[in-house]
Amino acid sequence: MKTPRRPRTAGYTVFLLPGLLLSMLFLAVPLLMTFAYSFTQWTGIGPATFTGLDNYTRLFEDSDFWASFRNIAFVIVGMAVVPTLLGLFLSALLFDYVGKKHGDQVVTVLRSGLYLPQVIPVAVTGLMWGWILAPEGAANSLLDKIGLKSLAQNWLGNPDLALWVVLAVLVWMQLGYPLVLFLSGLQRIDPELYEAADLDGASWWTRFTRITVPLLRPEIYVVLVTTTIAGLKVFAQIYVLTGGGPGSATLVPSYFAYQNFFERADVGYGSAISSTMTLLVLVIAATTLTRQAREDG
Repeated sequence: MKTPRRPRTAGYTVFLLPGLLLSMLFLAVPLLMTFAYSFTQWTGIGPATFTGLDNYTRLFEDSDFWASFRNIAFVIVGMAVVPTLLGLFLSALLFDYVGKKHGDQVVTVLRSGLYLPQVIPVAVTGLMWGWILAPEGAANSLLDKIGLKSLAQNWLGNPDLALWVVLAVLVWMQLGYPLVLFLSGLQRIDPELYEAADLDGASWWTRFTRITVPLLRPEIYVVLVTTTIAGLKVFAQIYVLTGGGPGSATLVPSYFAYQNFFERADVGYGSAISSTMTLLVLVIAATTLTRQAREDG
């Protein structure tokens, strides 16, 4: 009687254990601790006092939290919706028009230039834009030199403008990611589909809406999920550019949690903010991925 052979993949499990243990140590454990501390009042030193749902009750009555929640909706537009739409349009334009007219080298140069903000550290880009948009910065100096000094603004210090300026910077920083992903996805589309559309006299816009967009649906889902989650977690850009100000004009939940954790030593309340946003991220990711699986099936 032959001994049943073990699956060939069984021996690989042991090599996954270090990664799983590190994930548990640095991801799962801090997440569970944050959730536990959200039910307490704690300054970060000494024993924590259990307070039940007090932090969550306070959270949903806090005008600053709702202001940050409103702002994060705009941030998602700036980091997910607009870059996805622009990236989809520009990738199709580069692939289906610029590449055919000017060659792949031009496409490579343009793609690299648009992707560059993704590889520059956020602190560097934030400081650069802070210098450009300062009251005496490059933007106002340029307006002055071309005779449009009346349009000069305190771009990041005006409560009515600050959020919109930050959104413009986020679009610039985020655009390269969907562009590169969509250009990669376009490589797998059968060129004969475009050739058949050309023979039928289809315009570029018709090819874009009837061929490119439907066949890039998997990439679109991936981009929307990842950029939406990145938008919900956005912190460094706000920290460097505005510090959540002026007032609460650019305050977002991650920065609001940071203020409570480290500036106000209110760890329990900061944990409640973080736990709420973590739950929101999980719900959005699960809903989007479930819908994608249902459509693909």
